[in-house]
Amino acid sequence: DGTFAGTVIYLCEHTEKGALGLVINKPIDIKLKNLFEKVELSLTRDDLAEAPVYFGGPVQTERGCVLHGRLSDAARPYSSTLAIPGGGLDMTTSKDVLEALSHGAGPKKILVTLGYSGWGAGQLEDELGRNGWLTVDAQAAVIFDTPIEQRYDRALALLGIDPRMLSQEAGHA
Repeated sequence: DGTFAGTVIYLCEHTEKGALGLVINKPIDIKLKNLFEKVELSLTRDDLAEAPVYFGGPVQTERGCVLHGRLSDAARPYSSTLAIPGGGLDMTTSKDVLEALSHGAGPKKILVTLGYSGWGAGQLEDELGRNGWLTVDAQAAVIFDTPIEQRYDRALALLGIDPRMLSQEAGHA
């Protein structure tokens, strides 16, 4: 699928009902300062103003998701936050995280997407079974500390794969 060719998706939730993930390496032509203006908030954090907003996936592209560092259970200040198992990150979909950021508070490292990637019950398992995806344990450094254009290669390197050795063509033995 051309939508997902060369993408790195951070899987946020995977249950018997389906799966949800965010594309972390496809920026769109919107900067965070512009997104904040659209929702009538100011962004006082200069470190975030020029950060890109990402295409999170083709589902509900008008909906924003904020991927950020884990919040302690005692300090869950946002109304809609999903603690992502195993990755040490949280995903917040409520506007209150943007309001906190507009006041100079909120999470230190963030990645904001419009839309998300979703799979129905059993769909992701089927795609994995057909070798439609490569999987690797998540590393926050790939998301927050690696330049965008290097995230795909860095994720593949975690598997010991050199992307130059991959081919879109199938052969016959």
